[in-house]
Amino acid sequence: MKILITGGAGFIGSNFVRYMLNKSPECEIVVLDKLTYAGRLENLHGVIDKIEFIKGDICEKGDVERAINGCDLVFNFAAETHVDRSIIEAGIFIRTDIIGTHVLLEMARKYDVKKFVQIGTDEVYGSIEDSSFREESPLDPSSPYSASKAGADLLIGAYFKTYGLPVLITRSSNNFGPYQYPEKLIPLLTINALSNKPLPLYGDGLNVRDWIYVLDNCSAINLVSEKGKFGEIYNIAAGNEKTNLEVAHLILKELSKPENLIKFVKDRPGHDRRYSLDIRKIRELGWKPQHDFEGALKNTINWYRKNSWWWRPLIG
Repeated sequence: MKILITGGAGFIGSNFVRYMLNKSPECEIVVLDKLTYAGRLENLHGVIDKIEFIKGDICEKGDVERAINGCDLVFNFAAETHVDRSIIEAGIFIRTDIIGTHVLLEMARKYDVKKFVQIGTDEVYGSIEDSSFREESPLDPSSPYSASKAGADLLIGAYFKTYGLPVLITRSSNNFGPYQYPEKLIPLLTINALSNKPLPLYGDGLNVRDWIYVLDNCSAINLVSEKGKFGEIYNIAAGNEKTNLEVAHLILKELSKPENLIKFVKDRPGHDRRYSLDIRKIRELGWKPQHDFEGALKNTINWYRKNSWWWRPLIG
């Protein structure tokens, strides 16, 4: 089987490349990545010689055509993902997340791809005070980032209904693990703590996120590709709801750093208070997370502690 992984030099994408190489070493893997600031060849350290890497843009038809030709299965990880950046420059997110997805869908039709798996986010649902979002919950995105991802999901659903394209959508909660760019919460707080710098938390620090270790998300995505029903959406989460403040305290404790490093900063616009996903649907496929939060967090912190070669060039 030949697999195209777009955005495979990013955080989740590169971890998925490793996961698939371990699970199905006989697969031929093609990675298409533009190598923007968060997509780096360093993220494919140790596996770059086991894949075909193509530097290219999912918004460019020629790049996608070169990568997708002959592929049976497409996993679309390619996206602009950082909420803060989307508030500053929304156009980049609309281009990559919506127009780029459209180009991929058209090429998937042209080359008769057998399965197209879109990697989505729980942020498309917006914030929820109580209970948890189900796959049929209405979309209510709060940022240009989440709106662009919601737009991509709707477009993919339309391609299933209109053209019968064999599509699947996953929507996961907040991922963490190795190779995550330092703008994200856990690597940012970890690296700042290692450097004895303040740990910035928006507002009162009580925004709640449901955290999932990246390899658990990878296993869920693969399972959806194997057992999911075309045209369906699958929520992926691990039931690890933590406030940002709780996460900061755990990181400081693990690194034996003082709690006075925590610094509360002005909240960002449209900051969702709580995310929570109902995952009964993917559990029915036989999936459950294999990593407990605190153990996976310790492993992640240790990875950043031992791999300063990877992150030091990114923080100046």
